[in-house]
Amino acid sequence: QVQLVESGGGSVKAGGSLRLSCAASGRTFSTYDMAWFRQAPGKEREFVARIAWSGRITYYGGSVRGRFTVSRDNAKTTVYLQMNSLKPEDTAVYYCAATASRSSNSYEYWGQGTQVTVSS
Repeated sequence: QVQLVESGGGSVKAGGSLRLSCAASGRTFSTYDMAWFRQAPGKEREFVARIAWSGRITYYGGSVRGRFTVSRDNAKTTVYLQMNSLKPEDTAVYYCAATASRSSNSYEYWGQGTQVTVSS
C-alpha cells in the first residue's frame, strides 16, 4: 500500500514558478514509477509527466515539455514537479500517481490533489 500526499500548490501570476511535492509512504517507493496528472474544471484528466523508478527516464506531456521538470528523491520518498513559465491554461488540480508497472499507463495509487491557479 502506498499513500501519496501532494503539496506546494497555490496561486501565481503568469510567467511565475511553483514546485509541487508528492510525499509517499511505504518502503517500496523506489520500485514505483511516478507520474503527475492534472484536471481543469470541465476537462478530462491530462498527463503531465512521468519519472521511472530510477529517476533516469522521464516523459512529458506536450503542453508542458520544456517548462516543467519532474524529479524524485528516493531517500526522501518524494517526487517533485518544478513548473516554470506558468500560463493561465496550467490552472488545474494536480495529482501524483504511482505504478509498479514499467509499461502500463494504469496507476494503482493516487493522491488527493493540490490546486494550482495561474492568473494573467
